[in-house]
Amino acid sequence: MPVAPYLDTLLLLMVTAAAINDLNSRRIPNRLLLGALAGALLLHALSPTPGQSLLSAAGGALIGLAIFLPFYLLRGMAAGDVKMMATVGAFTGPATVLDIAVLAWCAGGAMALAILVCRGRLWLALLNLWHLLRRTLLRLPATLPPSRNSAGSMPYGLAIAAGTMVFLIGRYS
Repeated sequence: MPVAPYLDTLLLLMVTAAAINDLNSRRIPNRLLLGALAGALLLHALSPTPGQSLLSAAGGALIGLAIFLPFYLLRGMAAGDVKMMATVGAFTGPATVLDIAVLAWCAGGAMALAILVCRGRLWLALLNLWHLLRRTLLRLPATLPPSRNSAGSMPYGLAIAAGTMVFLIGRYS
């Protein structure tokens, strides 16, 4: 039984529900991600080559996790976004999750820039970025401003959903 259309449909439903939840509450429910992961694993197990398919799902989940985990560790992303990308990887496999991550980064960058400009916080974001780069890349002592203000947050689940949808549209067009 060819499972790819079912995987893509369930993936589309999951990223849509996650994006809506992220927009409404700034949270991506673990139940949603676990349910989607279970569905993906079940569909992979029903594929004509279940061993290879499940191994690909595991690799995709690990790659998805590894790609976004550093951003979480640097406090640039929430844990739900990292778990969502890992779940996307379980659906798509290692190679495709890399493509989706690049598309999500593009969507996220455009969203972040638009949000910063609309809120008038672009300068603060650049200042925060300078302090982050100074501390991590240049290995210099961090000289933080007196009040460590955030330039704001954004629902990154929406960017992951957009990247996933663009990829799926490209696959079927």
